[in-house]
Amino acid sequence: MPSQRKERRATEERNAASKKLDQMPAKAILRLMNREDRKVAGAVAREIPAIARAVDAIVSGIRRGGRLIYLGAGSSGRMAVLDAAECAPTFGVRATLVQALIAGGRRAVTGAVEGAEDSVRNAERELHRRKLTRNDVVVGISASGTTPYVLGAMKFARRRGATTVAITAGRRSPLAKEGKIVIAAETGAEVVTGSTRLKAGTAQKMVLNMLSTAAMARLGHVYENLMIDVVPKNQKLVARGLKILVEASGKELSAAEHALRQSGHKLRVALVMLKRDVDAREAKRLLARADGNLRKALGE
Repeated sequence: MPSQRKERRATEERNAASKKLDQMPAKAILRLMNREDRKVAGAVAREIPAIARAVDAIVSGIRRGGRLIYLGAGSSGRMAVLDAAECAPTFGVRATLVQALIAGGRRAVTGAVEGAEDSVRNAERELHRRKLTRNDVVVGISASGTTPYVLGAMKFARRRGATTVAITAGRRSPLAKEGKIVIAAETGAEVVTGSTRLKAGTAQKMVLNMLSTAAMARLGHVYENLMIDVVPKNQKLVARGLKILVEASGKELSAAEHALRQSGHKLRVALVMLKRDVDAREAKRLLARADGNLRKALGE
């Protein structure tokens, strides 16, 4: 009979430093958690080569017309939903470019949906519904690396020829075997045994931030370190847009306000107007001739 022994998961082991957690005063608990959290950045830093490969794959896929699709269950799924939701307003990309699928659907964002993470078929169905292509990059997120929903999605993605990226806390986990690129930030035992919303979840958030931000920067959705494609939909964002134009162009606020109005509140058009001293029509022509490449349109 084959062995049924399961791989030991560091995230499920007991943390010796927190064994008396229920008897500790608040300040001691917080100091302990802070000490443990300091380990997360180091664990993520060790994965930078793999994260960089994933960023390159995402950029390449999007340039070929693909999408970035995150998948997760529970806390991992919620991290995915948060990162995907923030890409469109931050970088001015279409809402479908970065997507997140969470086991159990929308209800699972704010509450537990019993048994959702165990459904392999649901993951396959959702990817099939989105007409997955080989240009898409599918990022499966699971601290344990054993979540059936995520594993099912990754297997389906591989069959379709899409690039698969595994984000997990266990390098030898089943999920790691399904990833063409494996990002395994091994953060160790949690302060509360098995509660991967803590260090493992923090590592996931950091990695997702790195993937989306670096990819969007490489795709030209920032100028220097400024959100040049932010959509000014409210007063706060209009003010931010004006500040971006002033900083990027070196012009006065009044000039930035005029350019923003004339551009139809499109920051990259307004920046070309300001830096090339042209009107909105010419700025749009320069951008079109540069295939949207802002640096090229600016002659930089």
